[in-house]
Amino acid sequence: MLGVGALFDAAAPDYDGARRMLVPGFDGFYGAAVASIPFEAEEPLRVLDLGAGTGLLSGMVAARFPNASLTLVDISVEMLRVARRRFSGETGRFEFRVMDHARKPLPGRPRGYDLVVSALSIHHLTHGDKRELFEKVHRALADGGWFVNADQVQGPTPEAEAEYQADWLRRVREAGVSDGELSAALTRMKADKNAMLEAQMAWLRDAGFGSVERFYEDGRFAVYGGLKGSRRRKEVTHDQHG
Repeated sequence: MLGVGALFDAAAPDYDGARRMLVPGFDGFYGAAVASIPFEAEEPLRVLDLGAGTGLLSGMVAARFPNASLTLVDISVEMLRVARRRFSGETGRFEFRVMDHARKPLPGRPRGYDLVVSALSIHHLTHGDKRELFEKVHRALADGGWFVNADQVQGPTPEAEAEYQADWLRRVREAGVSDGELSAALTRMKADKNAMLEAQMAWLRDAGFGSVERFYEDGRFAVYGGLKGSRRRKEVTHDQHG
């Protein structure tokens, strides 16, 4: 089977077009991630996007925080090529790095990032690598920094897992996904290593994060995050489903 990087290189040209159909509740899922960020819109944030892909989440963060500078990291050359085109009109605001964030030290030192985000990436890592990455994210953040992960999760029981999968298949077919897009998605999913939401939140706490919280749940899709240090978070609206 192709490695994760090669799978997403192949998917890059059509990735954005299929995303809304392949992620039931797309707006709520991504919207909850952005809404969780506890900073004021005008702040000049330093942002790191792990597994940034074509820049979908980065684009949403950049729109909400117009003074932010963003570093997009991904293992796929082709995904970042699409991201570069997406942000080609905003020279100097975006940086792109082809790297395996599970294997390499994260950028950002010595100052640290104000915000680290990730969407639909970390579930490709082994559970041990997830835990190590959470520790690296904690080190990469400045004090008062925020981490939010919008990702796939494993069902808490075999029955729930089967229900998650059946529900996802039903909803993406209702959304009109083509046979080719569904087949490609199912092939990519063979590389998934989903973990239960509660376990991942515990791993964040183990890595040193406080105020660990879930912001969204809809079947297999969840958003959760945590704070480094003691910065007081603003109140956010929970957009939970399912």
